Amino acid sequence: MTQPAPTPPPRPADPARLLRPIVKGAAQAIADYRMIGDGDLVMVCLSGGKDSYTLLDVLLHLQRRAPIDFGIVAVNLDQGQPGFPAHVLPGYLDALGVRFEPIRQDTYSVVKAKTRPGQTTCTLCSRLRRGALYAQATRLGATRIALGHHREDILQTLFLNLFFGARLKAMPPKLQSDDGRHVVIRPLAYVPESEIVAYAQARAFPIIPCDLCGAQPNLQRQVVGEMLRGWEREHPGRLQNILRALGQVSLSHLLDRALYDFAGLSVSPQEGDRAFDGDEFPEKEFLAGLDEMEMLG
Repeated sequence: MTQPAPTPPPRPADPARLLRPIVKGAAQAIADYRMIGDGDLVMVCLSGGKDSYTLLDVLLHLQRRAPIDFGIVAVNLDQGQPGFPAHVLPGYLDALGVRFEPIRQDTYSVVKAKTRPGQTTCTLCSRLRRGALYAQATRLGATRIALGHHREDILQTLFLNLFFGARLKAMPPKLQSDDGRHVVIRPLAYVPESEIVAYAQARAFPIIPCDLCGAQPNLQRQVVGEMLRGWEREHPGRLQNILRALGQVSLSHLLDRALYDFAGLSVSPQEGDRAFDGDEFPEKEFLAGLDEMEMLG
């Protein structure tokens, strides 16, 4: 009896192929928001996670090919976590030929001492981390601080602010730092997390886990993240539509009196409602939305 031919092992993923759509999305975001210009020194903040490793690869790729001349320096904040593998990033970056300027500041002990049991560490940890990074950017003369936040990070922030802060606020692709002295950029703002996950797996990055915020269970950001993943599984393209909506805001159709003069609105001058009607929804999605509204009364 003839034995069936053995199934060949799957071909390993090609990192170069997986990087292409990420670079395309990042290049578009950089161009849209004028994130980097000639002569900039970009300080890439490496956490040791998949997102910041991918960000560094993207910027190195663009540095070689883009029609602008900019420098790159990598930094990492060693927060004093027990067992932090301080040797990983220096060896990795040395092999790439990337300048590395580490920061060592024991924010871990401060956060642990000032955080009550059951309280999340994110707010205090983030504030201390930002301060350390801003100080390093000043020392290095960096003109841009690059963070590895991607599309889902931005959307999670939008819904966290909406659900728990009663604010319509997301995470901007480019901003002035809260100390007013630096420009922070997020070149991966348009990039889906799934593309980063696939690329990081193919590159086999030496991931450094976070033993502070990364060890906290049931964070609301994780809950909202799962909600977004569920939406994308059931309705592919929904997350991209939400991201696009953040760049297509009709202030006259929201409720913020500080941003739109509702009190002074009259028929003079006679302009008409420029945002009225004209909306087009896929029929299936639109009808499903009407059904949900009827069920809610």
